[in-house]
Amino acid sequence: MASIVVVFDFDKTIIDCDSDNWVVDELGATDLFNELLPTMPWNTLMDTMMKELRSRGRTIEDIAECLKRAPLHPRIISAIKAAHALGCELNIVSDANTFFIETILEHHALRGYFSEIHTNPSFIDEEGTLRILPYHEKFITHPHGCSDLCAPNMCKEGKKRFIYLGDGKGDFCPSSKLGEGDFDMPRKNFPVWDLICNNLMLINAQVHGWSDGEELENILLHLIDTIIYEERNTNNPEALNLTDCKYQITHPMLTRTSSSLVA
Repeated sequence: MASIVVVFDFDKTIIDCDSDNWVVDELGATDLFNELLPTMPWNTLMDTMMKELRSRGRTIEDIAECLKRAPLHPRIISAIKAAHALGCELNIVSDANTFFIETILEHHALRGYFSEIHTNPSFIDEEGTLRILPYHEKFITHPHGCSDLCAPNMCKEGKKRFIYLGDGKGDFCPSSKLGEGDFDMPRKNFPVWDLICNNLMLINAQVHGWSDGEELENILLHLIDTIIYEERNTNNPEALNLTDCKYQITHPMLTRTSSSLVA
């Protein structure tokens, strides 16, 4: 069992866009989407938009081809592969949906690197329409008492250590569940970054901000290497020197102290 669990948000973290908005915009339904946005919950709106796209003659194949064009930084791909090769368990927690996420991951040959994906379920109905359901209808209970979209396995299991990467305000809740031995990687100048900066007393993990795919990869692999070094050195203090670490990365990072984030 992996001792390091890396949990990724999907939109604006793994891919550099919001997958819902990407599909709606690319397939020409932005005006209707904006018109309906104030009238219904987001997942209901996306389900409605999928039915609308089908009524306009758009097929599942059209949606899939659109998703394959979603921007994904090449350093994100290499970071995922490297983290997996180092023995980490990789999970996704997202407010997108299974079809969008799995289509993109499979296109980039990344699906097999992830053990679990926690997101809104989706299916293709008998008319060939992509249907999107709310996550809470599939996962009724939240083991740590959270009412937002959080992964059930964010609750501590054994001696696992977590690294959590996200960008949106929904990522603040799981960030607040991390412990002192964990690491939080919010995307700088995105909603979760502002929430963490304004609520530092609620965050126990070390915070390391990132801006783009290159920075994400450098920081993530540095943190993984740090954990591996600490665990090996704890188990056998004389067996490992710091120079033995696979990734020796020097990179400016933002680290949480008791009262502030400092460079």
